[in-house]
Amino acid sequence: MNQDKKSLGSYLITLGLIILAVVFLFGGFNLLQRMQDYKVLMTLFAVFWGLGSVALLYYVLNDVAQNMPRKIRSVAVALVFAGPAVLLLIWALVLPTLRSLRLSFLDATGSKFVLLDNYRFAFTDPIMLESFRNNLLWMFFGTLTCVTLGLIIAVLADKSKFEKVFKSLIFMPMAISFVGAGVIWKFIYAYKGEGINITEIGLLNAIVTSLGGVAQPWLLVPFWNNFFLIVIMVWLQTGYAMVIISSAIKSIPEEINEAAHVDGANALVIFFRITIPYIMPSIITVTTTILIFSLKLFDIVRVMTGGNFGTNVIANEFYLRQFTYGNSGQASAIAIVLLVVIIPVLAYKVLK
Repeated sequence: MNQDKKSLGSYLITLGLIILAVVFLFGGFNLLQRMQDYKVLMTLFAVFWGLGSVALLYYVLNDVAQNMPRKIRSVAVALVFAGPAVLLLIWALVLPTLRSLRLSFLDATGSKFVLLDNYRFAFTDPIMLESFRNNLLWMFFGTLTCVTLGLIIAVLADKSKFEKVFKSLIFMPMAISFVGAGVIWKFIYAYKGEGINITEIGLLNAIVTSLGGVAQPWLLVPFWNNFFLIVIMVWLQTGYAMVIISSAIKSIPEEINEAAHVDGANALVIFFRITIPYIMPSIITVTTTILIFSLKLFDIVRVMTGGNFGTNVIANEFYLRQFTYGNSGQASAIAIVLLVVIIPVLAYKVLK
């Protein structure tokens, strides 16, 4: 009898919490709608109401799950905590991907079925082939340089007296957005005019001319201008690679290095025979992360050159096809191709 009363009481409390949560959610939403003329107050209320709603919703749903029969309780609790995230992923990632896949088989207006014409464009158009080539340059040279420099700096800075200062300076560009970095480096590469009529030069050309050289239009030189853009990626991502690899190096037991010294191993032998194998998982993680970034690169190219002068990349061509030319079919095909290219790298990173 007492057990029945206890169960009934817990069910009534749970029901009351559900009603309270519903009133709080819908009442707050209605109040938010009436505060349109008070922007600051509406913003503050939205923040507190939103956070409070999420916390209350999780608390109520967890209470409901805990009162489920024992056989399904663990599943119910898992659904409470993982369910909303899964639903958000489906709504924000899976459904848009399926929609893009459908549009990739339609024409520019999305009204006529064109079979594989958009994919034929993606793999045969000269601009797309140039974009694939440039992305390969970013993937290979950008990723290799970032990881190599990050590894070298992490090793050299380890146990240095000024380690924190050096690492802070190298990591600092990570705080800058890709658009902001593009603007900064656009001033560095700036070039206007020809010969004695140069009216404006950037930092790099100022150094060149002060040494007796001639100012160059760095971003207008076909093919090589891609490497000048890759420098920006290296500037941004080397700090990330350095921090991850440095953490892995510090986790190496000191006894291993001491034993190697006792056996007569020099610094190079220790580096290649002990350090590299021990931190290889971290190197793989950094490499795959930067590789994915280089595959979907957009901001730097968009800000610096707009994809002109032979610097176009896949993501920028997708942007142009969708928002400049209004061709949703070709844009969707490019997006699907980019997704298919990224999936193996993601799978390797997750399964490794």
